[in-house]
Amino acid sequence: MDRWAGKVAIVTGASAGIGLATVEALVREGMTVVGLARRKQKMEDHMKTFKGKRKFYALECDISKEENVTQTFQWVKKNLGSVHVLVNNAGVLLSGKIIDTNKEVWDKVVGVNIMGLLCCTQQALKMMKESGEEGHIININSIVGHRIIRNSSMSSNIYSATKHAVTAITSTLEVELLGSKIRSTSISPGLVQTDIFSANLKNADFLGKIENLPALKSEDVADAILYVLGTPTRVQITELTIRPLGEQF
Repeated sequence: MDRWAGKVAIVTGASAGIGLATVEALVREGMTVVGLARRKQKMEDHMKTFKGKRKFYALECDISKEENVTQTFQWVKKNLGSVHVLVNNAGVLLSGKIIDTNKEVWDKVVGVNIMGLLCCTQQALKMMKESGEEGHIININSIVGHRIIRNSSMSSNIYSATKHAVTAITSTLEVELLGSKIRSTSISPGLVQTDIFSANLKNADFLGKIENLPALKSEDVADAILYVLGTPTRVQITELTIRPLGEQF
């Protein structure tokens, strides 16, 4: 990780869970970190308690809005020069079966999980290519981005479809970036102890079941991100799947 010290990393969905743990991990490694989230104050309040030397900027950004993303990356370019690492972590999961949901629900999920990821990636790649330096795009995917969980209690309509799209997008980037110094990686965790389920799924019975299942912590995923970034420049980890020991999904 020494070669990334002083470089700029952008982390989306940085106000909680995996995003916040990633911010902490990258700051500890000496990177200048920009956290993007709708809850700017939450990021700032948390990082005030962070011990040690730090370079962290909290920016309010709704990545589902292209204009918001463009303005945010312009701020980064103007104030920090460029971006070297982008961690696309922000994600939305809304409950309900396909037959019971509607376009408003689908638009929200697609707007963040696919369109937001694409907008951030495009802006980051433009700056990375312009600088000519080493760059890395890391997409936080999911095990459901590779197979559908056959459990009728978990009704999350198109969430898995959007994560399958992340798998395809990451592979597409790998091909598009051949010959450059920019790598792309998909990290697919299994069950992680974050608030994404309790905040979005309304099935109390299902929530009760998953609370007792083996699960990763956000810090486990952040550690995986450090591992991926720390590999030699000759190495490209295209997909990394991380499951809690004894996972039953």
